[in-house]
Amino acid sequence: MSERPAGVRPISAPGHMGVDYEERVDFGRLRRHRMARAREALAASECGAFLLFDFYNIRYATQTWIGGALGDKMIRYALVLRDRDPILWDFGSAVRHHKLYSRWLPEENWRPGFLGFRGAVAPEAGLMHDAVTEIRGLLGEAGALGAPVGVDIVEPPFLFELQRQGITVADAQQPMLDARVLKSPDEIMLLNQAAAMVDGVYQDIVEALKPGVRENEIVALANKRLYELGSDQVEAVNSISGERCNPHPHNFTDRIIRPGDQAFFDIIHSFNGYRTCYYRTFGVGSATPAQADAYKQAREWMDAAIAAVKPGVWTDAVARVLPRAQDFGFDSELAAFGLQFAHGLGLGLHERPIISRLNSLEHPMELRAGMVFAMETYCPAADGISAARIEEELVVTDYGTEVLTRFPAQDLFIANKY
Repeated sequence: MSERPAGVRPISAPGHMGVDYEERVDFGRLRRHRMARAREALAASECGAFLLFDFYNIRYATQTWIGGALGDKMIRYALVLRDRDPILWDFGSAVRHHKLYSRWLPEENWRPGFLGFRGAVAPEAGLMHDAVTEIRGLLGEAGALGAPVGVDIVEPPFLFELQRQGITVADAQQPMLDARVLKSPDEIMLLNQAAAMVDGVYQDIVEALKPGVRENEIVALANKRLYELGSDQVEAVNSISGERCNPHPHNFTDRIIRPGDQAFFDIIHSFNGYRTCYYRTFGVGSATPAQADAYKQAREWMDAAIAAVKPGVWTDAVARVLPRAQDFGFDSELAAFGLQFAHGLGLGLHERPIISRLNSLEHPMELRAGMVFAMETYCPAADGISAARIEEELVVTDYGTEVLTRFPAQDLFIANKY
């Protein structure tokens, strides 16, 4: 973390409740910021409109959210037009709810829509045809019918229907990711609150991390505590111990944790939509020299990467500080991807910037104040089974960085030391 200039306050993580005596997250300001950024992205593109299916782009542009169970069903979609309010087609009674409680858009802009649950209703039923016909009419009213329509993600039958009705399709995912890359103070505060919740969960994990507990029990504990603390979605909890640490499996099992295990966890959840990706590694009761050495190396890689992060630095310079794939036992950067890298955090888990030796050396981007990302390092131990995994969430500031992840990680933390 960079030294904070005199007079600059740290990023706050206030309570969840709005109060009259402190300035906390201003959700009206947050909505205005996100809508403005989406419109600016559209105005800077060749497109006459964006048609959004990505759940996070929809939330960013319309300020709506419904249950995560519908997030991969490709049935919600939003049309962002130049100089007009966005229009959202949503699932069932959610539309009535938006009309009552989401008053920042005109009532007629909340519309029912259904495209078939990823093909469960065949395209021949006409749902996609009717939806595209309606969209085409709105494009005509807005004078945007002749311009390309940017789409972020799409089912092939819907894409084919757009083309059949004479609509040229362009890419909206790239401009929307560009819009989302710089976080406002409200977004950063929400990301900090989400991280503070995980700080507390790691304290609970440390107290529970004893021989006889199973990996899945730690997952259950983390889920329970996060929802008690106010999480709106626990996307995943990695729980990995003992011989499962190397190679990294990226999942959890019912393995019983044993004395002397090295164990690491990744907690991925969101608070008001803003996510964490937050690894910590522990020794269970004790640690061997090989485990301690692996942790020390992972920490050195992490500290060097953090020290390289500054506004105006390009991501290739940060990537070069990270170890090469061959330095930790892999043949190529592709085979090692995801172990030594950074990824943007926001409404999505993997936003810009993505910093790694795989992509950044040839295609770097400039780091700017307001970017938030998670930096990850991994080091296998000489015993062939243990490994250390560390992750820190960073905010790029005018003066360097602020670290949002606060649970102790400078040295290998021994839980319930013998």
